[in-house]
Amino acid sequence: MTKLRVLSAADFELIKALFKEAFTAPPRSEDWSDDGQLNEYLLDLINVRTPLLLGLYDGGEAVGISVGNIRHWCSGTEYFIEELCIRPGRQGQGLGREFFRLIKEHLTGIGINQIYLNTERELPACGFYRHLGFTELTGHTSFFTEF
Repeated sequence: MTKLRVLSAADFELIKALFKEAFTAPPRSEDWSDDGQLNEYLLDLINVRTPLLLGLYDGGEAVGISVGNIRHWCSGTEYFIEELCIRPGRQGQGLGREFFRLIKEHLTGIGINQIYLNTERELPACGFYRHLGFTELTGHTSFFTEF
């Protein structure tokens, strides 16, 4: 049986381990070998004014995390998801869909009815979010410069 749990900064090592396992595996295959950089990145996401850290548990095992924060916007209060993942060995079993169902249920209970997130168009996650009913915002673009 799956269950949603609200996490906190005290769950940092759990969040870090699951994040690293998920995002270093295909299709992301990101290089998080620099443990200090990984710590700083996750601390940047967690140490905000209104963090909302959620864990998905299946039979007592942490199988997913959502790291984000509550943001107040002109159209209402939203949950901005910075990072979301399901443990690689547990993907493709409907856990992502169940996680979002539980997230929406939790958000509704605290008066939030919007979720905002970003992903890369060529990753499987993009199709997953579309399948869940997310709408791609065509009027947005992202910019980056390296110097």
